[in-house]
Amino acid sequence: MSLQEIFATRAGRMKASEIRELLKLLDQPDIISFAGGIPDPALFPKAAFQEAFADVLNGPLAGQALQYSTSEGHKPLRDWLATHMQAIGIPATPDNILITSGSQQALDYLGKLFLSPGDTALVGWPTYLGALGAFNAYEPRYDKLDPLSNRSGADYCAAAQAAGGSAKFAYLSVDFANPTGATVSRAARERVIDLAEEMDIAVIEDAAYQALRFDGEVIPPILALEAARRGGDIEECRTIYCGSFSKTLSPGLRVGWVCAAMPVIRQLVLMKQAADLHSATLNQIAITQVAETHFDAHIETIRTAYRARRDVMLDALAAHMPEGVSWTRPEGGMFIWVTLPDSLDGADLLARSLESERVAFVPGHAFFADGSGRNTLRLSYATSDEARISEGIKRLGNLIGKALDS
Repeated sequence: MSLQEIFATRAGRMKASEIRELLKLLDQPDIISFAGGIPDPALFPKAAFQEAFADVLNGPLAGQALQYSTSEGHKPLRDWLATHMQAIGIPATPDNILITSGSQQALDYLGKLFLSPGDTALVGWPTYLGALGAFNAYEPRYDKLDPLSNRSGADYCAAAQAAGGSAKFAYLSVDFANPTGATVSRAARERVIDLAEEMDIAVIEDAAYQALRFDGEVIPPILALEAARRGGDIEECRTIYCGSFSKTLSPGLRVGWVCAAMPVIRQLVLMKQAADLHSATLNQIAITQVAETHFDAHIETIRTAYRARRDVMLDALAAHMPEGVSWTRPEGGMFIWVTLPDSLDGADLLARSLESERVAFVPGHAFFADGSGRNTLRLSYATSDEARISEGIKRLGNLIGKALDS
């Protein structure tokens, strides 16, 4: 007997993450890795967390920190986040916030909340691989979200109905997106709100990189723009904002949040209770202390470091990439998206690169819901120093040049 024979149909939609597999390469010191979309551990505020954990475990909150807690999350953390949300134009209260185990858990919950088998999720082409992984378990159909095209909400809905379901939400990473590094314009954000109203669907705004702006004009979050349309009433908004401390303070503590109208939060709390009761209390209390005392200064530190690395990578790409290769120029975040001539395949190039050049990256096809984009790749500049970035891009440019000549 094989238990695989009685797995639910959704199990067939679950696939191993190509990125998680590539992260194993980070343990090989001779590999120059542009693969992992992870923060540089050398930049973590380790001293601040050492102090915070010591204060918690040696102080009056020790018992609380080691105990079960409320599913909504640690109240002082939700207070801090409500103030943070207000500072970026979102009129939230603590009751509008649920603490999750990273924003990845939020995406899983939202897929569970909205998607029935055959329903349609509107996503970017490409989009965040982790979102596809989270949504796939709920057996959706995907459609390409292109806010500034001439496609109407009625067109999207008709396609969803023809496929046997309904359109349920538009998902997009708005600032310095994973994988492209692109930022959704204000006009496109406004258009997404218009489409959502026309279609009567939700908007899931993935803001994992929102704090990592290096230059360019700050654009309000979609939830802030929608709240402004509603006279400042978040309870009238259909946008659901997903935030995270993973790209700013610590990914390992797994602390993220959802900010939304209270009916959405209440339903997500029920899911949280059924799934894991609550996120780790000790981690939440420690994050609260570090956020209250170090967040703004630490953000400036990592912005400075990542800005310098982005600039070095852009200069190296300009110096070493052959004709016919193009790339994005992000205003923040961790990623640059490279488009190769159509004759090249990113996965094949990765195999050759690992063998001969010892340079790792992520083939771009993994970020497309239909597996297209074979001639694309994602580069992350977050974890390599400037010298290794320059050397790695030089090696990669030479390899691409040879591939084009062969």
